[in-house]
Amino acid sequence: MQLDQLFEMQQGLDQHIEEKHGLQNEDLFNRKVLALLVELGELANETRCFKFWSVKPSSEKSVILEEYVDGVHFILSLGIECKFQKLDYTLDLEPTTVSTTEQFLLIYEKVNAFKNSKNERDFKTLLQSYLQLGGLLGISYNEMEKAYFAKNEVNYQRQQNNY
Repeated sequence: MQLDQLFEMQQGLDQHIEEKHGLQNEDLFNRKVLALLVELGELANETRCFKFWSVKPSSEKSVILEEYVDGVHFILSLGIECKFQKLDYTLDLEPTTVSTTEQFLLIYEKVNAFKNSKNERDFKTLLQSYLQLGGLLGISYNEMEKAYFAKNEVNYQRQQNNY
């Protein structure tokens, strides 16, 4: 996975947004945490993994992939906020054996732990847990990167169109 490139692209997008909206001197950390939690909920809703009362299937993989990379955007952005984009990202990406629902709940916990600590270890654990969720959802690193590149471009277009 090309995390260096993803961080670089995210930093460019973040700078563009902050300059366009006059947010260079704002502390956006908590807003980005909330945005990540909302995106995580949107992803869970598309997977329908928790909807035991429904027989409706999950959304198409393309929809799930787009929601998934929205979370990647905010995780990278939070890492940039804490100056973690240049760290060694040797991650233990062994497949997880928990259910998708359990992995979502674990990520909510990891987001909260990172919000409170803002430390490197908790950030890496959050990133690792999120990447493992991608594996549970059948998303390869190659698919995630391609979707990230595409969504990054869409996000720039949205800024140009006053999204």
